[in-house]
Amino acid sequence: MASSQLDLVEQLQAIDPEAPPAERHLWLIRLLDWIRGDSDNPEMAVARVRMLLDAAELRPDFLKLWQQWWEEFLTSTDATSLLADLGFAPRSSFASELLHRLGRKLLPVAPDTTDIHDLFGLLFPSERDARWLRALDERTLQRLRTVLFQADPEQGPTPVPRYALRTLLDALAHAISQISAVGQSSDVRLRMSAAVSAKRPFLDLPMVFETLRRAVLAHGRQSAPALVASGQLREQLDACRAAAATVYTHLEEHGISVHLEFQLRQLRQRIIRVKALLLCLETDAPAQATAQLLSHLVRVNHDSRSLGALLASSTELLAAKVTERNAETGQHYITRTTADYLHMLGAAAGGGAVLAGTTWIKLAVGALGLAAFWTGVWAGINYAVAFVIIMLLGWTVATKQPAMTAPAMAAKLKNMRDADGAEDFVDEVVYLLRSQLVAILGNVGLVMPVVFLLSMLLGWLGWGHRAMDPIHAQIILDQHDPLGPTVLYAAATGVMLFASSVIAGWVENWFVFHRLDSVIAYHPRVTRRLGATRAQRWADYWRQNISGWAANISLGLMLGMLPPIVSFFGLPLEVRHVTLVAGQIAAAAHELGAEVLREPDWWWALGGIAITGLTNLASSFWLAFRLALTAQNVPAVDRRRLYAALGRRVLRQPHTFLLPVRLRPAAPQAPAAATTDAAGDAG
Repeated sequence: MASSQLDLVEQLQAIDPEAPPAERHLWLIRLLDWIRGDSDNPEMAVARVRMLLDAAELRPDFLKLWQQWWEEFLTSTDATSLLADLGFAPRSSFASELLHRLGRKLLPVAPDTTDIHDLFGLLFPSERDARWLRALDERTLQRLRTVLFQADPEQGPTPVPRYALRTLLDALAHAISQISAVGQSSDVRLRMSAAVSAKRPFLDLPMVFETLRRAVLAHGRQSAPALVASGQLREQLDACRAAAATVYTHLEEHGISVHLEFQLRQLRQRIIRVKALLLCLETDAPAQATAQLLSHLVRVNHDSRSLGALLASSTELLAAKVTERNAETGQHYITRTTADYLHMLGAAAGGGAVLAGTTWIKLAVGALGLAAFWTGVWAGINYAVAFVIIMLLGWTVATKQPAMTAPAMAAKLKNMRDADGAEDFVDEVVYLLRSQLVAILGNVGLVMPVVFLLSMLLGWLGWGHRAMDPIHAQIILDQHDPLGPTVLYAAATGVMLFASSVIAGWVENWFVFHRLDSVIAYHPRVTRRLGATRAQRWADYWRQNISGWAANISLGLMLGMLPPIVSFFGLPLEVRHVTLVAGQIAAAAHELGAEVLREPDWWWALGGIAITGLTNLASSFWLAFRLALTAQNVPAVDRRRLYAALGRRVLRQPHTFLLPVRLRPAAPQAPAAATTDAAGDAG
């Protein structure tokens, strides 16, 4: 404690009201560093504030210098931007705010500034500051007002009350003008409910505030006219917030824009900030209100430097819409009955037959000896064409489905508050996993024999050795040893599968947001070329199938092109998709002949197929499931319920994850008469 007192005395003696601005600000930074200390306990900081007040009261010379220092600080700095803009983007653009935050992380702020907005982060750099500011008790706050920020017997009244009132009103005017501008922008205005927009809540907002400003200046901040005007302003702010909320209804129907969601989030937070400033204007305890506001601003400033917080808050609604749109597609990949199970087996077998040809085309492209990039381009086109053909024929590709079906499964998360919510979710997991296992079985079960038959045909035609020789065949077997990097490559391929589902959802959202289906159906140039009826059919087709095309084309191009692109940077990456791996191993086995059955490499490669399939499935499903949890904002408590329910199902009914058996008895249906009577009573 003696050391702390000595440090405090040195700090007080170092005050110099005539020093340059940078040195004055550095003195205040050092003083706040001393108050903060090294302890995480906010009470220790509060005790140091009391120690500062005790020392100041014993030093009239310091108080005189402090009054001069503080008056110089008030006259040379502007706190309006601190109160109105801290935590908000300088431009209402997600991309510009992202770059702004990156710049703040890379380029430190200089203390030689007249903008408290920039200086604030240097004065309160830690989130601990918010805790000790909030912990300041009423008596300590009153002493702060009396000792440091009120009248001095010799100097007369300080300009603090006038400065505070003027700054509050300026900050309110600035924030309200921003709210009004965003609310009247075309992006927001045209997407509001027509009934709400007709009431002009954002247009009238500045006029309501002007009534408050005049009442405060004419009668005082706590006068009856000022309090009435303040209540009217709060009602107008609530009307603005309700009007902005109607924009989300439009976005749900017509697609999400990250830029627009960012603007709406900023709008909501500015309304909250204005209400906090109004509280400071109305309160009977300005010291407590100021301390609470400073604590809030410290937390806001800390959050405003986080890139993760920006990405999470701005993309949450887009994530929800992406998973919702993928859910509509993903339902087609989940089997719930024995008939669905057998149909999936047949569809997967058809997909395996197509990918058998894809496997040999890939081997032929590799045999051309092109540069790595162009080999990747043609391999990607090959995969994309194959995936699109499979989609058009109504067949399926194993392990591509989890990325699409996990969001569909996440729709069950909306019912987590129901008694059977967790069990319903686990049922959906079971349906999904056994659908994938039968899809892998169908793909692999047909791709290997078809590749073998194609190899025999190409050998009979004399073309097989051009794409495959014994050395290349042995390399293929060695590459798929499960003890090598197979698991890592298969997990990376799972990430690509997940990425393709995200791209599909984003493309469909983009298609809907820009109303391209309406463009196709009604644009004069399109209707002149296609005719009105055909144009409407095309619009309906692309509205329903754009996500499927995007998913298959993007997945094919990623599988082909990402490995050479990543390898350019010295990072090894290979595609390990279970069906393509099985096809290559079958081609290698044909080239090596029947003797390969006696080689351990062959059996290790078969094990590699199983490991690849499970890893593809696990990684793509896990990533998509995490996205769905984020989109549905599932709390930690409900997540633990899900994990516990899933663990119980694995232990008690493991066979249900493999075989198309009935999971749980269906809920009894209410009798028709009872339902009719209930409806009549409700009427």
